[in-house]
Amino acid sequence: QVQLVESGGGSVQPGGSLRLSCVASGYTYSRTFMAWFRQAPGKEREVVAGIYNYDPLIYYADSVKGRFTISRDGDRKTMYLQMDTLKPEDTAMYYCAAGDGGSWSERWKTENEYKYWGQGTQVTVSS
Repeated sequence: QVQLVESGGGSVQPGGSLRLSCVASGYTYSRTFMAWFRQAPGKEREVVAGIYNYDPLIYYADSVKGRFTISRDGDRKTMYLQMDTLKPEDTAMYYCAAGDGGSWSERWKTENEYKYWGQGTQVTVSS
């Protein structure tokens, strides 16, 4: 059974930084695509960034380009989201998601394409 567990959320002042982690277990697929989504109160869930474990391409939402960095560790079972220069509008519950192989260039923004989801970690940016 695949499990995704997020951690690293918290409260930070505007301009601050946080690093989120997502640990995957139970995965039997050698090729996976993982992504971070977020959902603010009263808003729809939106994709933040996505990364392969078999392709160097990385995708970012325009709202976080230049401020957030997604990465995966050597064994590809842990994904990170380094969030710098945080803004109040980054406040949301952040979710980790994972899907199978293939090309994700056209589908990485689509929630229904992902098979597995974590429970989320809260990020609050406030002065």
